[in-house]
This record gives sequence, C-alpha cells and structure tokens, in this order.
Amino acid sequence: MKVFLIAGEPSGDRLGGALMAGLRELEPDVGFAGVGGPQMQALGLRSNFPMEELSVMGLTEILPKYFALKRRIAETARAILADPPDVVVTIDSPDFCLRVARLVKAENPAIRTVHYVAPSVWAWRPKRVNRMVGVIDHVLALLPFEPPYMERAGIPCTFVGHPVVAEPVATQAQAEAFRRSIGAEAAPIVLCLPGSRRGEVSRLADVFGQAMGALIQSHPDAKIVLPCATPVAGLVRDLTADWPIAPILIDPTTHPDAAQTKAAAFAAADIALAASGTVSLELAANATPMVVAYRMKWLTHQIIKSMALIDTVTLVNLVSDTRVVPEYLGPDCQAAGIAAALSRVLADPTAQNDAMRKTMDRLGQGGDRPGLRAARAVLAAVNP
Repeated sequence: MKVFLIAGEPSGDRLGGALMAGLRELEPDVGFAGVGGPQMQALGLRSNFPMEELSVMGLTEILPKYFALKRRIAETARAILADPPDVVVTIDSPDFCLRVARLVKAENPAIRTVHYVAPSVWAWRPKRVNRMVGVIDHVLALLPFEPPYMERAGIPCTFVGHPVVAEPVATQAQAEAFRRSIGAEAAPIVLCLPGSRRGEVSRLADVFGQAMGALIQSHPDAKIVLPCATPVAGLVRDLTADWPIAPILIDPTTHPDAAQTKAAAFAAADIALAASGTVSLELAANATPMVVAYRMKWLTHQIIKSMALIDTVTLVNLVSDTRVVPEYLGPDCQAAGIAAALSRVLADPTAQNDAMRKTMDRLGQGGDRPGLRAARAVLAAVNP
C-alpha cells in the first residue's frame, strides 16, 4: 500500500507521525511519500522538500513566497500523478493542501483523497466546506461535533479523537516535586499563559500582569508560573520585568528540562489564565481550571464578532456543551474582571472540573489513540 501525505505545520507533522504509526501497525508493508517534518521523517517519510517552506501565515508573509508556493503546489501534484498512491492524506494547511488535491482530482479522479482536520466551519465562514466538495473524499475530524457539518455538504467524515488525549501528563509525584521546588506546598499555583506568538504576547502581557497583581491582593501567597514558548521567550522576559509580581519563568532557552518542568507545572497548577486557543484542552487534560482572555485590534474584534457563529471560543465550553470557563475577549479583556474571575474559580472549581472530565471523555480519552483511529478511517476510505 502506498500513502502520500502532506503536512505544512509542526502540528500537522505530529498528526501525520501518529497516523503513520497507526497505518504501519495495521498495514506493516505500507510505504510513505510526500511532505512532512521530523516526526513523519522519523517514521520513514522522505520529504520532497522542507516542510518549513509551507509554514507561513498572514498576507504579508505569504505574498513574497507566492510564486514559490505555487511552484511547490504544481510539483507536489505532479509527484502524486507520476506515481499514483492508494490514497493522498492532506493534513490541515488547507490553502496548500486543497490546491494540490484539486489538481490531482482534475487529472486522476480515481485517486482517493482524505483531509485530516476538519475546517472550523461551525465557528465561522461555513461556506469554506464548499472548497472541499469534489476534491476531498473523506475528512478526519478532531472534535466530536464536526462530522455533521461535513456530511451536510456531502463529504463523509469520521471523528478520530483529538491528539491531546494521547499526550503524556506529569505524575502526581512530579507535580508535588514541582510544588516543593517553588515553595508552594500549601500555596495556590497560578499558570499564566499569554500565548506563543509575538503579537499576542505583546498585546496580552500588560493586562495579564495587571490581573496577576490584582489577584495577589486577595491571594498574597500565590505563586505565578509562566512557561515560555521558545520563539517568544526573550520577549516574555522583557515584558514581565515590571509586573507587580515577578512570575516564575520556565524558559526553554535557558532551562535544560523545560518540557518536563512545564508538564509538572500544568499538573500542579490550581488555576490558569490563558490566551484563547487549543491550550484550553491541554489544561483540561491536566484537570487545571482556567480563565480565558484575549485582546486584539478593535476592528479585527468587530469583524470576527460579526462573522462568528458561536457564543464561546473556548473548546472546553464547546466540547462539554457548557459555558463554565469565563472568557474576557476584546474590549472585555480587562485586569479587574479577569482577576475577579480567577478568584471565583479558585474558590469553587467544581463546575469546571466536571466540564473538563466530560471534555476529555468526548475527545476520546481512554479509548484507542487518535493516530490508530485515524489509520482505520484512512483504510476504510481507500476501500469504501
């Protein structure tokens, strides 16, 4: 069996690696080709070109690389058509992947195509699904409520589970050791997570710092812990230097065991203040209650608000079908309200604990790992 895979981001590389491991378990003689990163290459993929060429975001970043990306789209389609695989699996990165799939289908409609990660048409721009009709034969979804959106457009879709359920979490002993290491045996630990991109960290650092200062007024013994993402570690250090309370930084550029320490911090924390994003699921996996906040430019917020189809951006709220995670978005992203919400959740996290358990259960925790489920779905799509 021959499988051609395309991933354009580190998150897609992780999904692709897990899928390849699952396929190899079910079909030991499977062969791989395509585009991927280190995790996919470690499982036998010889990438046609560096995956990093596709990891561009935003109009100003894409424009200078437009013609290079267009060439890569044509090259990738030609590679598939020259040696047709049993299935092409495109992983997220729809702007690149769907263009490749469209060229392939136009020349050889018999080649099966599977797209891994359903577009979030439930959140905004529902007509995006139309781009996939006639191009993608099957979609693999990370969230349990996504298949009906695809199926209404006539595209079969299988929920295969979210990768967060397969990610390791720290043990209780490791969490307790972290507590001792920062002198928080009896004090609350507050995780502060202002994001991993320079723009969001720059917008959120000030209000997050003010919120931490306000929270310390009512919880003077609290320990503030901030795990830094590698690309913004230096920026975080600079922006937190004048916070009302100095956070304990977990800096991967200077800390030899930053990944393990971060995992222990997530497991040990009593509550988190987090930028909006998939980090809410990582917190849920660690049973860490949270408050979500995000600030963007006024016009951007108004545009997104006018296009949104949902009343919450937090995946824990959506998957659990609750609204127990407080959100402070756009103009509401103010320190006083955030600090008050942190205090309320610290005082009684019961509702969030229930919602987080429900979320992890619905995402597939306790069942087969998502990569194996995805592999089964791909095999079923090859032989419908």
